[in-house]
Amino acid sequence: MEDLTRLIISHERIENIENNNLELSKEEAHYINKVMRIKNGKEIFIANGKGSLWKAIKVKNDCLEIMQLKKPYSFQEQEIYLLGIAVVIPKSGFEDILKMCTEIGIDFIQPLFSERQVNKNLNFSRKLLRWNSIIKEAVEQSERLWEPSILNGMDIIEWLKSRDNQERVSISITREETIYDLNQWLREQQEFVNKKGGIFWNVIGPEGGWSSKEIDFFNKNNITFVKLSDTILRTSTASINASSILNQWRIDLRLRN
Repeated sequence: MEDLTRLIISHERIENIENNNLELSKEEAHYINKVMRIKNGKEIFIANGKGSLWKAIKVKNDCLEIMQLKKPYSFQEQEIYLLGIAVVIPKSGFEDILKMCTEIGIDFIQPLFSERQVNKNLNFSRKLLRWNSIIKEAVEQSERLWEPSILNGMDIIEWLKSRDNQERVSISITREETIYDLNQWLREQQEFVNKKGGIFWNVIGPEGGWSSKEIDFFNKNNITFVKLSDTILRTSTASINASSILNQWRIDLRLRN
């Protein structure tokens, strides 16, 4: 595929385009004109984060003409098996987690709250706007065609209660006993995999560790503990490690099928 600058434009904006002309926001125009220095008449790629990719021509500093709007230059079906990372928000490093999990191929990122969480004083609505912007930039950089979703923050126990039968959850731990590592747990999901679809989650805990109340809830609800490493990993390291394992499992599954 050609090496062209990419710009993510929401699916809703693409659907409402008239006469193939896309009016750019101030931020988008700045990126195209000042950061990437694209001249009038030059081509770029437009993606909607939902699998479609178009070629567009810069016709003015604040306007692009999308070529063949009804027929995308490229389209990629969404994965059958979706991957999720649920992370108790750490004191620092969460933005790096967003970037790298997006680049690796995670489909859902779930910020979590827990009893022993270090960073609890968040303006969540404001953070969510910034986090979505970071994810968008990572999608453009990594040339993904499907943009991952970052979900509203939830308490770990309430989040687990809200899972449905199309989702499978494992929880990464360090000091609790477990017979599985994440690779082994994924291999045990074959019966679920055969049902064609679903979300496979790995949960990364707080820097202060899970509380006894949370551990009791996990045990009572038969949620599987898994190991990521024989060493103690920082939240950011654990998140990237788990994301890589999940993505490689899906690649292997796709090749087998």
